[in-house]
Amino acid sequence: MRRIFAVLFFISLIGSAQKKPADTLYLMNGSIVVSPVIDTLFGAATFVNPQDSTKREHIENDALFAIKYHNKDVFYYYEQDTISNWFSREEMWMFMQGERDAKKGFKPWGAFYGSMACGLVGGLTGTIFGPIPPTVYVAGSGLTKIKIKHKTVSNINYLDSDAYILGYEREARTKRRIYALIGGGIGLVVGYSGYFLGLKNVYPAQVLINWKPFCIKYVRQ
Repeated sequence: MRRIFAVLFFISLIGSAQKKPADTLYLMNGSIVVSPVIDTLFGAATFVNPQDSTKREHIENDALFAIKYHNKDVFYYYEQDTISNWFSREEMWMFMQGERDAKKGFKPWGAFYGSMACGLVGGLTGTIFGPIPPTVYVAGSGLTKIKIKHKTVSNINYLDSDAYILGYEREARTKRRIYALIGGGIGLVVGYSGYFLGLKNVYPAQVLINWKPFCIKYVRQ
């Protein structure tokens, strides 16, 4: 009987959660989750999984900026301090919007294909030094200037906010490094595969350096 009551109680909880209006959770990484919040106890917010209403998800308070409940009440978790949270609440909101727009709209395909080309060239050498070109490219990909395209900005007025630009650039640089890392890896695999599957047998010569006369000799393999 206890098991039956437990099952019925669990089903009633699921039913009540499904009937509850959706709330909006604003995460510190700029993401937004729309789902009924079950409770906010024990230092975390528990809510219904948006993809599976029978499951529950938890987000710790440190990862939450605010929760806007279905009755329009807003509870803020973010608080400004002098140690880690330098931004005011309004500035942090703009920073998060910048991260969100960059996550959604910024596509660093130039870094992807550039790193792929470096990986391809490095792999085709067939040497242990092959990973160096794409590695250098990945390291430098986060240093160049980020160009914010207006079509990736959800509100053009956001560009007047330094906090928004900082958030956008931070996420954009992260995505650029990730794209470059993936592209470089693909280029290396293709390059090394091409080398070991046949190119090493058709290369005309191996370059050796004769240090005494400071000249280069070409020796047939």
